[in-house]
Amino acid sequence: MPQGETSTRLTTCPMDCPDTCTLEVTVENGKATTVAASGHSEFTSGFVCGKVRNFSRRVYGPDRVGTPKRRVGPKGSGEFEPISWDEAVETITRRFSEIVSEFGGEAIVPFNYGGSNGFLTDGFLDDQYFARLGASRLQKTVCAAPSSTVASSMYGKMPGVAFEDFVHAECIVIWGANPKASNIHLVPVLKEARKRGAFVAVVDPVNNFSEGEIDLHVPVRPGTDLPLVLAIIHQWAEKDLLAQEFLARHAKGLDPILDAARNWDLASASGETGISVEVIETLADRIANANPSLIRAGWGIERNRNGGQAYAAVLAIPALLGKFGVVGGGYTGSNSGATSFDKTALNNGVEWNTRELNMSQLGRLLTELNDPPLKGVFVYNCNPVATMPDQNRVIKGLEREDLFTVVFEEVMTDTVAYADIVLPATTFFEESDVRRSYGAYVVGGVVPVIDPVSESRSNPEVFRELGQAMGWDDAPFTWTNQEWLGAIADGLEMNEQTLTSEQLETGEPLFHEFSGGRPIQFETVFPGTEDGLIDLCPASLGDSPYEFIELVDEDHPLALISPAVAGMTSSTFGEYAYKELRISMNKEDADSRGLADRDPVRVFNNLGEVQCRVLINANVRVGTVVIPKGAWRKSSGNGKTSNALCPDTINVVGGGACFNDARVEVEKSG
Repeated sequence: MPQGETSTRLTTCPMDCPDTCTLEVTVENGKATTVAASGHSEFTSGFVCGKVRNFSRRVYGPDRVGTPKRRVGPKGSGEFEPISWDEAVETITRRFSEIVSEFGGEAIVPFNYGGSNGFLTDGFLDDQYFARLGASRLQKTVCAAPSSTVASSMYGKMPGVAFEDFVHAECIVIWGANPKASNIHLVPVLKEARKRGAFVAVVDPVNNFSEGEIDLHVPVRPGTDLPLVLAIIHQWAEKDLLAQEFLARHAKGLDPILDAARNWDLASASGETGISVEVIETLADRIANANPSLIRAGWGIERNRNGGQAYAAVLAIPALLGKFGVVGGGYTGSNSGATSFDKTALNNGVEWNTRELNMSQLGRLLTELNDPPLKGVFVYNCNPVATMPDQNRVIKGLEREDLFTVVFEEVMTDTVAYADIVLPATTFFEESDVRRSYGAYVVGGVVPVIDPVSESRSNPEVFRELGQAMGWDDAPFTWTNQEWLGAIADGLEMNEQTLTSEQLETGEPLFHEFSGGRPIQFETVFPGTEDGLIDLCPASLGDSPYEFIELVDEDHPLALISPAVAGMTSSTFGEYAYKELRISMNKEDADSRGLADRDPVRVFNNLGEVQCRVLINANVRVGTVVIPKGAWRKSSGNGKTSNALCPDTINVVGGGACFNDARVEVEKSG
């Protein structure tokens, strides 16, 4: 671009967020300067979140990885020397070949998650590369595994109520989600819904809304959503409010959930959840008596050992009451199922049937796994030191000198410090991709708005080069960027609509059309289950569906939760967004421990200890404390964060992580 030239370019945000904004990026002299919302989307036009609005801070920040690097100091020291891309590729190819020769391909595992939500940057050429190596497969369970399993087995991932249609609901329950941190474009929709007369309730241990923004806060004790829902169902059954005719036509598996509900009356549920009988009754009555009535089911529900069953019970609510068939009635969880993607054309006949490893137990895998042990890890789209449970054991595993670790990253994260080889990755400002939203009904093309910074390269470019270094000179390792986009477009289907690569290269959002409008559950969209019925007791719930498991730790009586915060997307932006770690707690809990605001404390359990400061917060329920997820180690007093206190136990449903099973004690420190 000539000196002094300014242009505005269109692209799609691929960050791990349900909104999926279309962005206008102003570029001056080849450098991205400002980011704003485009006018192409009814839902996300008008504003973008502060994270993406200030994205150039990451793109051009001092923590950006600019060149390939090789470790020269001890693991964890962060001491590296620059090397060329040729040296990096040769080293990775040689070391992985040696591991495969001595231990077999399953001694290598790719470790990645939601740092990119695009088709090209996650699950495309990377999968091909590791499949041909014969590497172990990764079960992606750290988020959304129980909820996805439940949504698939109960409703076949039926599309949910569009965010824009929330304004038509008379009752909206936000259950286990904080739109202000991750789904901010829903906030003005809720405001408009209340203006039209809707009753808005939020079920969350923390009240993130002001009095004028919602009508009811239900401060559920972490891990007890299941008895809360079952007690509400008990109420409806006692009052003969269940939609028996709808259930007879459209559902199966009713008896087990009703049997479980009989064990929970209002008093017993109140005792377990810490919610008053009056509040439970109010919530039950409002949901039942409103039409349309709507549940927004968030991912906070699933983050405990009862989470999968609780999510299923929450999704059962509109079926039990027959709240479907009207605009604004039903539920919304993940809407990713509205777009299907056939990868057959991409795998070139290569099958990947090796052992599966649960990512939520990374520390255990690195320190205990045998037959074969892990000898090589390739980390990308993820920062496991800051995000995986049992942080101390994860670090211990990554410190192994016999573990060859590659980290492919945009910035110098906590995990980069343990790498043997560091590769510089492009940001979404510098690469092509295709983004399918899991919230808004949109697919968008991610279009490079600037040239790659320094020596950074995109995911498909790097895995193409690594594949060719292994001698794989066939498709798709020989494809161009245009051919990659074409293959993605060929495999995508949006409610029986197809796309072209030319459409994806515009950066404009491509919307779903459901019989001429947005989806109406049981009117224009229906369950995608094999028999077309709602399964209220799917096999995925395990041998004891809807059985509540109580978690008590007398030595560590406080329930620790680690929700998202507005300044970060998981751990992304942690290099600058969250500078000092705080533990938020109710004044009653603080007073009983002799603690005042900003006091230094140690937060501890049998897994570890975190040193930080207290933040007194009346919006946190008694008995619960909050340390944000994704904070980097430098933010705390001892280099440990919330996941150092989180067990690596997994949910029977989908093998999901149980972060909110953490129980801790807090005491003042020097």
